[in-house]
Amino acid sequence: MEAVRAGETGRLETLFDRYHGPLRRYFFHLTSDRATAEDLAQETFFRILKYRRSYLPETSFRAWLYQVGRNVYRDHTSRGKGEVAMPDDTGGLRSLDAPPDQQVERRQDSALLRRALAALPGEKREVLVMSRYLDLKYEEIADILNCEVGTVKVRVYRALRELSDRFFALRGERAS
Repeated sequence: MEAVRAGETGRLETLFDRYHGPLRRYFFHLTSDRATAEDLAQETFFRILKYRRSYLPETSFRAWLYQVGRNVYRDHTSRGKGEVAMPDDTGGLRSLDAPPDQQVERRQDSALLRRALAALPGEKREVLVMSRYLDLKYEEIADILNCEVGTVKVRVYRALRELSDRFFALRGERAS
């Protein structure tokens, strides 16, 4: 990124190759729409090029990338396009080795989990996507969100609690 910042814009291709897939997955988990996720990822790289001089070499590029991506996503949702329907793949809740009745139950639970996640406020859904789907470390999330690691831990905890409450409410049960 330092080379891109210095004007070697052709070097952005290397960053694109390395980070385009994870960034697209991030947006897909937020929007559940592949075309929108691709558009947002493209827009993020356009802004990286446009605002390359704002990158500070002493900061983590990955954190800066996701900060730019968050801004792109905020702009997208502020235009009224922030509807969310969670993707079918929620991280492997299904197992083909399980008996058919357990497979059905897992699919139902998976659908309820998607609905519960989609119903979370955007900031809670986002922190869960970062920590659980992107496997970002709390330190990286703190850099992206411009807050302390302890704040990230609290936000993840609260988001998981609310997700659990919503999930069990959809199942007609009380969370334990």
